[in-house]
Amino acid sequence: MKKLIYLFVLALFSTTAYSQLKLPPSGANQKSYVKQYMGAHAYVSIVYNSPDVTGPRGEDRTGKIWGQLVPYGLTNLNFGISSDENPSPWRAGVNENTVIYFSHDVNIEGKPLKAGKYGLHMITRENEDWTVIFSKNYGAWGSYFYKESEDALRVDVSTKKSDFHEWLTYEFTDRQENACTVSMNWENLSVPIRVELQDPTAIYVEYLRKEMQNANGFNWVQRNAAANYCLQNDVNIDEAYEWQLATTANGNFIGNENITTLSTLAAFQSKLGKNEEAIETFKRAAAHPTATVFNIHGLGRQLIAMGDTDTAMDIFKKNVEIHGDTWPTNVGMARGLSALGKYEKALHYAKLAYEQAPDKLNKDGLASSIEKLKNNEDMN
Repeated sequence: MKKLIYLFVLALFSTTAYSQLKLPPSGANQKSYVKQYMGAHAYVSIVYNSPDVTGPRGEDRTGKIWGQLVPYGLTNLNFGISSDENPSPWRAGVNENTVIYFSHDVNIEGKPLKAGKYGLHMITRENEDWTVIFSKNYGAWGSYFYKESEDALRVDVSTKKSDFHEWLTYEFTDRQENACTVSMNWENLSVPIRVELQDPTAIYVEYLRKEMQNANGFNWVQRNAAANYCLQNDVNIDEAYEWQLATTANGNFIGNENITTLSTLAAFQSKLGKNEEAIETFKRAAAHPTATVFNIHGLGRQLIAMGDTDTAMDIFKKNVEIHGDTWPTNVGMARGLSALGKYEKALHYAKLAYEQAPDKLNKDGLASSIEKLKNNEDMN
């Protein structure tokens, strides 16, 4: 009985020790990891093992990588399920499976692929496009157990010459907010793969929707920013409008009526065709104690852009009433009158503003506006 217990403990110890043991990688091919974000939330990551051009005994294998060390086409690897009848692609690295992960749905070379992990394989060819394979089986070792039936996607890409890379390296050679290019580089060859987000705006909207339910959603600055993102991108307008109503209301613990929240609310109301409500909100914003002379001027310009020149003129007059004869108030009067087609009166205020302008940049801008008004042209 004691012998049996001893053997059981020894076996348990051996299993535990084996599960924790990490020896140097086969062939000194180091494991590598790269990750690239697209925008604030979506990303691509790749885990791979990186061989080098110099062989394990120090031999220079330059010119002997493609078509020799890495055979062209599909190959019988003589292990697993790989055979003459079921040849395997290259594992796009060495040792374990090369694994690529997409946090969100993407298009690869224009073709759709769902978010998730994939085994990355390649069918190499001489002087022809290569086929890049994304396999649903990302846990098998290398390409020994590759099945075409497990493909999630295949795309053809053109290879190109690159600077010399001693080590096989995955790099992100183009990095945009909504897309990137991941390149497999080894020796003098590069395999670029274009990755694009399918719906980047929807990613942000879903993120914002969740944020509105936690601590960020209890902060009027964050709520206003979330609603304004939807407004500027013309997405999720109805829900974002409800966010902004709560953000502006003083009667709840997350609300804060101020020039910023009122301006955003007015823009939503205008967007939704609630024109009378929008006008009243713009006027409330202009009269609010938190509004500066530049805030009020901005409201007027916003109304001009929306085509409501009469209300814009009211806002510019309100600015004069509150802040008097100043550079920004006179610019506002000139813009309002110009939008109404009253160029001669607008010219009077533009000249006053020119004399009051604080720097050369603003004087130059007003000089240009003055010339337009002299020619009976709108300065806006």
